[in-house]
Amino acid sequence: MKGIFITMEGPDGSGKTTQIDLLGRYLESRGYEIIVTREPGGNKISEAIREIILNKEYTEMGYMTEALLYASARAQLVSEVIAPALEAGKAVISDRFIDSSAVYQGIARGLGVENIYRINEYATQGITPDITILLDLPAKVGIGRKKEQKELDRMEMEKLDFHEKVADGYRQLASLAPDRIHVVDATFPIEEVHAQIIGELKDILI
Repeated sequence: MKGIFITMEGPDGSGKTTQIDLLGRYLESRGYEIIVTREPGGNKISEAIREIILNKEYTEMGYMTEALLYASARAQLVSEVIAPALEAGKAVISDRFIDSSAVYQGIARGLGVENIYRINEYATQGITPDITILLDLPAKVGIGRKKEQKELDRMEMEKLDFHEKVADGYRQLASLAPDRIHVVDATFPIEEVHAQIIGELKDILI
């Protein structure tokens, strides 16, 4: 059986972690063997890179350095986790993937979406998600949630203007790939958002 690759995207505070947990349980109830991972991270090397990327002391980090570190973490994740799982016929759910780089570094940082996809061409080994769920939420709401939950990391500490560019960037990306990127309104209660997600997945699930 061919594996299924599902990615969950959205601005900070959009509820990805909660929805991935609910989706994982749903897929297991349908008989799928699942692998849940995250970006940057998901394995020993990528988690170490994550610590560098999100360290709030590294405020001098250049935008291209940031983009290349994300790509490096992604390359390790794909080769060590994602590709083998898909080959084994599992359902992979990833908290972020290449679309995050396209939005955060390509649009919000101004490096250009095409440049980001070019950088990640080898990192992803040509693997693309079967479907991407975009949790759409106003930036101000998302960052407000984050501030209530925990201490902010280097990316989360960016000004509201940056996060608004991220939220708008995701909408731009969704308009360019409507067949793959499915937009879900994340302002609704958790269970309603989950129901929306299941509805969007109906065409790819067995």
